[in-house]
Amino acid sequence: MLKIFRLVFFSFLVITKVSFAQSDSLLVKSDTLPNYKNRKIILATTSSAITVGSLIYLREAWFKQYSTGKFHFFNDNNDWLQMDKAGHFYSNYQASRLMMGAFKWAGFNRKQELFIGGSIGLVYMTAVECMDGFSNGWGFSYGDEIANILGASAAISQQAFWNEQRIQFKYSYAQSGLAKYNPDLLGGNFSTQILKDYNGQTYWLSVNPSTFIKKQNSFPKWLNVAFGYSAYGMIGGSQNNFVVQDAEGNVLKFDRERRYYFSLDVDLTRIKTKSKVLKKVFSVINILKFPAPAIQFSKTSTRFYYLYY
Repeated sequence: MLKIFRLVFFSFLVITKVSFAQSDSLLVKSDTLPNYKNRKIILATTSSAITVGSLIYLREAWFKQYSTGKFHFFNDNNDWLQMDKAGHFYSNYQASRLMMGAFKWAGFNRKQELFIGGSIGLVYMTAVECMDGFSNGWGFSYGDEIANILGASAAISQQAFWNEQRIQFKYSYAQSGLAKYNPDLLGGNFSTQILKDYNGQTYWLSVNPSTFIKKQNSFPKWLNVAFGYSAYGMIGGSQNNFVVQDAEGNVLKFDRERRYYFSLDVDLTRIKTKSKVLKKVFSVINILKFPAPAIQFSKTSTRFYYLYY
């Protein structure tokens, strides 16, 4: 369910953030002050329309595939070596970060920016999780909801205490080569594998050192250090419980393992530019980890990448 949510909701975030920037030139009063009333109208109508529309779309495109029944819980905490939980955390963090920016753009006060703007993604995802709770194919996952809450809280708390995101959470993807062994579950092409194949996903904690140095320093403001987490060898959710063969009929065995990374990153939001549109574009693109050299650690090996993405 997270995969469908991410596609729909982040499409909404990209469209609204960039459109807000493009509309700046049209929403200026005669005294050159921003027309916050019109901005609020644009934000409210756009958010409401796309939120309601996307929930209807999810119901028609996804939930109708499964019969419904009484509300029930579903324990998937051991699936995918918790990569799906990292995805829930990341998605809600980014939704809160971007929507707080949109609320600030629209002229809402600080409390509204933090607690309403910061909570929109969480409310949306909780609604989707509740829809899961009535589906006989799934169920309400308390593990997913905890990750949702923690992700939103990570964005809101940093904005509240520091008025900026010093510790960011990002995403990168490279094809794992495993999707072909279970395309129904992991994706049949690149566009679906980005969402479905957890083997190719990496989630990053990206820290900006310059923001923690109190004294004036020459450390580049845009340079971050990043710590990543991924997992590999997952043909099924909780275990690889079916036979996998290559084209010659040889049985293949994949060991499920966790992988950890250290790398550098770029905080695009700290790159100076006078273009309002470019600032919004940078803010959206900043959901992705910038390709850079990296060191990978796992239980079986240590590996260096000249460029990891």
